[in-house]
Amino acid sequence: MRALLNRWRRRLWRQLFFRMLFGERDRAGRPLPHTRIAPSTCIEGEAGLDLADHVFIGQFNFLDATAGLRIDEGVQITNFVSIVTHSSHRSIRLLGRAYAAHAGAMPGYVQAAIEIGAYSFIGPHSVIEAGSRIGKGVVVCAHARVRGTVPDFAIVAGSPARTVGDVRAQDARLLAQHPELAGHYAAWAGELPSVEQEHG
Repeated sequence: MRALLNRWRRRLWRQLFFRMLFGERDRAGRPLPHTRIAPSTCIEGEAGLDLADHVFIGQFNFLDATAGLRIDEGVQITNFVSIVTHSSHRSIRLLGRAYAAHAGAMPGYVQAAIEIGAYSFIGPHSVIEAGSRIGKGVVVCAHARVRGTVPDFAIVAGSPARTVGDVRAQDARLLAQHPELAGHYAAWAGELPSVEQEHG
């Protein structure tokens, strides 16, 4: 009996709290019918979130949009990802107890917008730091810490993240197997991957 109750409890919990549903709205209130954000994702400063359609944001992510966060079309943010557009840790160390009542500019305070380009993939347990610009078609590997600019189509890994490859290598092989998809790929990428990129 207990196993049956546990199964039903898990099913009910999934339906109420972890079910992925299509349909969000952008900042202007326009519908984004193909975008999904898991209910367990925390979005701080939601007014600063600039969201496109065909976006997937999975479970247990923290998105800080207080300084501005642009997520372009087709971006996938997996699970347990932190995207932070501000950091006060230096200011708190400098000001100590005076931090809470300090007026004016905070010394050492970091605050900068983040942009994530179209059809990029953000792997689990990654951290995207304030001011980062991630190009289109990028793969951020699991556990990466991104700070700064990531070029289009890069594969980045590590802490700090470094470029370790180019997604167009695999894309070229897949498109050779499925040439009927070339138009779809070119529509967002603006180009088709070449053999040179495969070896670059």
